[in-house]
Amino acid sequence: MTKTGKGYRGIGMEGPIARWYAASTGKSSERFDAQVAAVRERAAKGTQVLEVAPGPGYLAIALARTGDYTVTGLDVSETFVRMARAKAAEAGVQIDFRLGNASSMPFEDESFDFIVCCAAFKNFADPVGALKEMHRVLRPGGGALIIDLRRDVSKEAVDADVARMGLSWLSRMFTRYALWTFLPRRAYTQPEFEAFIAQTGFRAHDIKASPLALDVDLRK
Repeated sequence: MTKTGKGYRGIGMEGPIARWYAASTGKSSERFDAQVAAVRERAAKGTQVLEVAPGPGYLAIALARTGDYTVTGLDVSETFVRMARAKAAEAGVQIDFRLGNASSMPFEDESFDFIVCCAAFKNFADPVGALKEMHRVLRPGGGALIIDLRRDVSKEAVDADVARMGLSWLSRMFTRYALWTFLPRRAYTQPEFEAFIAQTGFRAHDIKASPLALDVDLRK
């Protein structure tokens, strides 16, 4: 397992900023529906799923509610782990939310059948280390799906995405600013993802681009 420092780039998602993020993203039900559909296209019933960086736990809870998967979540934020555990209890689903670093996961080799990571990969301090850890904890033949902002995202694509979120005026302005400015600077291009993957043991991959994001499919 690879050791890195704090495990993330930028400001840590703790305390008030984590609670604001949870309140803002919790309104994006269409997005979580689409993410659940994307997982269900790739992962069979009975699959053991790991969500890396689940934040408040919305996607993990939605996946657990299908009844098709055993779900685990790993996040570097203590606030998010506490929040996700509470939300899972409220929803009446069993999810093992753990505190940990994406590039040094607290799991045994070959523990999961499928991994999903949404809107978080750009924030990892060690992206190659995180990919190597995903590979390590996947069973042979397992897959991973990373969905994240593309570096060359247009302002038009950002505006269309923010408009769908149902945010308050202030949250809408801040979210648009973040997606126009510092978040794309952390994000990656398709060639950069290709270079990262080449340093890992994944035997196959496919990258699809939408106006907003890259969908990176990986197969061990």
